[in-house]
Amino acid sequence: MIRVQLPQHLRLLAQVTGEVAIEVAAPVTQRTVLDALEARYPMLRGTIRDQVTAHRRAFLRFYACKRDLSLESPDAELPEEVIAGREPLLVVGALAGG
Repeated sequence: MIRVQLPQHLRLLAQVTGEVAIEVAAPVTQRTVLDALEARYPMLRGTIRDQVTAHRRAFLRFYACKRDLSLESPDAELPEEVIAGREPLLVVGALAGG
């Protein structure tokens, strides 16, 4: 099981509390995790990534194991700690302004 932590506004939309756990077939990548997440929670389609281009939304970032994975290929395997369920994949809302 892959653990995913969503920001508060997406937890409200998906009607979940805390972390979600989803089954993801190998290879475990950003793309396969988001595919599984959107299949289980269809109300999240288009909120984390654009439905047409499949690119990550500008004000969301992906982190795991103290690393920013946002600019990595969506088809790169996630860290072993995430695949094993020891660490969550974090979807974090970015801050902007000044």
